[in-house]
Parts: sequence; C-alpha cells; structure tokens
Amino acid sequence: MTKRNRTRESDLSVVNSIRLTIDFERPDLLGVLFGAFDQNLIVLENRLGVYMAARGTRITIEGESTAAHIARDTLQALYDQVAKHGKLEAIDIDQAVAAGRRAANGDAPGLFTSGEAPLEIRTRRKTIQPRSPTQVAYMKALASSDIIFALGPAGTGKTYLAVAQAVSQLINGSVERLILSRPAVEAGERLGFLPGDLKEKVDPYLRPLYDALYDMLPAEQVERRLTSGEIEIAPLAFMRGRTLSDAFVILDEAQNTTAMQMKMMLTRFGQRCRMVICGDPHQVDLPNTVQSGLVDAIRKLDNIPGISMLRFDPSEVVRHPLVGHIVKAYGDGAGETRTGV
Repeated sequence: MTKRNRTRESDLSVVNSIRLTIDFERPDLLGVLFGAFDQNLIVLENRLGVYMAARGTRITIEGESTAAHIARDTLQALYDQVAKHGKLEAIDIDQAVAAGRRAANGDAPGLFTSGEAPLEIRTRRKTIQPRSPTQVAYMKALASSDIIFALGPAGTGKTYLAVAQAVSQLINGSVERLILSRPAVEAGERLGFLPGDLKEKVDPYLRPLYDALYDMLPAEQVERRLTSGEIEIAPLAFMRGRTLSDAFVILDEAQNTTAMQMKMMLTRFGQRCRMVICGDPHQVDLPNTVQSGLVDAIRKLDNIPGISMLRFDPSEVVRHPLVGHIVKAYGDGAGETRTGV
C-alpha cells in the first residue's frame, strides 16, 4: 500500500461509507492502468471523492456507497480498455467516470448493449471508436442515414468523426469523392483583406478540415487526393449551382450559414450522396440581425424520415477534460436568445 493511501485512510470519515475490492488478473496491465506514481488513481479519487489503496493486483476502494461503486465500475472499464488497446489517455478516464455516473443515475449503462459489437471507423492512420453514448448513435447514423445533423458544443467529436467516416468510405470505394466545406465567417473579429490568391485567402477558414484529414491519412495521400479532386475543401459559396453525387459531403460550422445558404447547400444533395451538417447553434458568429441557417433548418427538418439529428451534451466533450468544464462555465445555453434553440 502506498504512503499516499495510508495517509488518506487515516482521515476517512465518510458517512455511510463502504469498502469494495477489485482483483485484477493481469499484473502487467496495472502500470498503465494506475499511471505514473498512481496518477490515474489520484484523478479518480479527486473526481469521485473516494480513497483507493493498491496492494499487488488488488485495489481497495473506500467512500460513500454510490461513489465507491462508480469508482469500481470505472476502474474495471479502464482495465478492460488497457487490456484491449494497451494504453490509457486522460480523456478516457473522464469519459469512463461520466459513463459510470450516467449508469448510477439510471441512464444508459454504457456505450454498448450486451452482445453488441463495438463500433469503429478505420482509416489509414488510425481506428476510431466512440467515447460517449451520443457518439455511438452518431456513428450509427453516419453509416446509415442520408443527411445527418450533428449539433453540440466544441470538442464533442462532431466534425472529427464525420471526416473519419468520409475517409473510410473513400478508402473502401463507397463514395468517389469527399467534399468538405465551411462558411468563411470570422469568429468575432474582423481580419480585413487577407494577402495572396483566392486559395490563400480562404484556407485559414478551412484549416480545421485539413487538420482532421491529415489525422486520418498520410500527408502524401492527402496531397495526392486533393490534386486529383477526390478530396475537395472549399468555402460554402463555391457550392452554388452544383449537384453533389457519389460524394460524402460535410458542412462544418453550419451555425454561421444564413437560411438561404443552408437551403442552397441542402438542395445540392444528389444520387448516392451522404451529407453531414455540423455546428453549434449556441455559437453563432453572424451579425445579430441575421438568423442562423442551422437553427432554421433544425426547426423545419426535424422528424423528417431519412434525416438524423444528433444532439451532443457538454458532458460529452472529448477534446480535453478542461474543455468540458469551460463549456459548462460559459453556460449550456450561451446565445439562447439569438438562436431560439
């Protein structure tokens, strides 16, 4: 037992506290599970208000009954993840704790139902699995629905998973090209006239889409497919007058479209096309007098067969644990009076 836990156990005075134990079968996984200097255990203690002691392959957990059970289930889930993937990231711990709390509240018990095969998206550089219940539903919709609206705060994986699915379908030949687009709207500041040719002027607005692509494909493949036209990254204004067939189309930052721009984009939909609309209705950068096309589309298109709408909660932020706290600190309904959502 570590000195850290001996000190904490002497101070244990939690009302209705219980003691639970877990015995792990593989000691070779515990270094990754516990983290350097038991850092992962300390994080779990701080998140859940419990005390943990490690002796060999056994973990003892003490604390209030609900918190102790969540800690036990979270540790078991993380152990299973290490056994499968051989690694553990800080965000994995936060997501496991969130899943444990949802289960304790009677919500979804986990990411997958019993006997259900785990979802994943395979690209050239990595295999992506869902990290929240809404991501599970989102990944299913990405594989089946024709038009998908992914709504929610920054860091929930809306655009990243859409690009991953698009790249996967391009690789396996399900689509012939990827079309990634964004409205060229400044986020709360005026940049003035940018230097360079048209591509150099608009590329700063589209950089997040490039970043996601380079995370899925080797750089030389991205460049080759961009040159050949298999992958096209362009401002929303370039979509007018086109019919998008045999393509996977992603519109990012859709909250910054006008109602007419959104209608224009949606009516580009052609044969054998899949379209994903990503955005946060609470982060509109348009002038106050202009209604967001995303909000308008949500009102008009919700409940239409063939169109899926996935709404991410701030608790499902996977970018970094601090991002979730920041989103909550700024309020879930930021911009509510403007968007009406």
